[in-house]
Amino acid sequence: MAKTVLVSGATGGLGYAICEYFHQHGYVVVGTTQDKARKAEKVSHLETMGVRMIELDVTHYDACDRLIHQLDDGGVHIDVLINNAGITADKTMKRMTPQQWSQVLETNLTGVFNLTRAVLPGMLEREYGRVVSVSSVNGHKGQFGQVNYAASKSGLYGFTKSLAQETAGKGVTVNTVSPGYLKTDMTDAMAPDILDKIIGQIPVKRLGEVSEVARAIEFLANEQSAFITGSDLAIDGGQH
Repeated sequence: MAKTVLVSGATGGLGYAICEYFHQHGYVVVGTTQDKARKAEKVSHLETMGVRMIELDVTHYDACDRLIHQLDDGGVHIDVLINNAGITADKTMKRMTPQQWSQVLETNLTGVFNLTRAVLPGMLEREYGRVVSVSSVNGHKGQFGQVNYAASKSGLYGFTKSLAQETAGKGVTVNTVSPGYLKTDMTDAMAPDILDKIIGQIPVKRLGEVSEVARAIEFLANEQSAFITGSDLAIDGGQH
């Protein structure tokens, strides 16, 4: 029987690739986005592909809890959770506002708690589950102007290692992936000199592909990876 995966942040470059990859590999895919109207084109493409798209703000605990209950009531049980929703609000610490700090932490870290907390009881009851959260190379090494973002992504490691200990004997694994710089619309729009500088810092001398990250996530999410938990998989071209 096909496993069901829930992907937050499904309309971003990486989220879209994750949905596409899991769909191609036989999963039932449910994706979330904060604003379906604003992302109408990608939502339409995903729905045409067969992905069920739902509007969700991951910073709202009650909304996350309500969504999982609605899915359960409809016979849709989440076997795999991919915590991919994330934002940036880059400023140096001197110029960063409390709102920019809290906004990033609420989405990137509290949002992971909210969705994971909602799906976990069902996973434990069924004695099967996979939770994979998308961190970042900058969660490991830090980055100028990203105190908030780096803190949120680094926090995922402690969250993951701790939760993995709670669920290790109950069929539920919890891991992170830490992508480096990827080829996306954002990097495509960069000035060539800035992009060259970024690539020059990557040992393999190229940007990563979102499909490479999606493949790694599916590796951690499949049934054969039951002995991997509390781990981080760096997908950064050696930049860490």
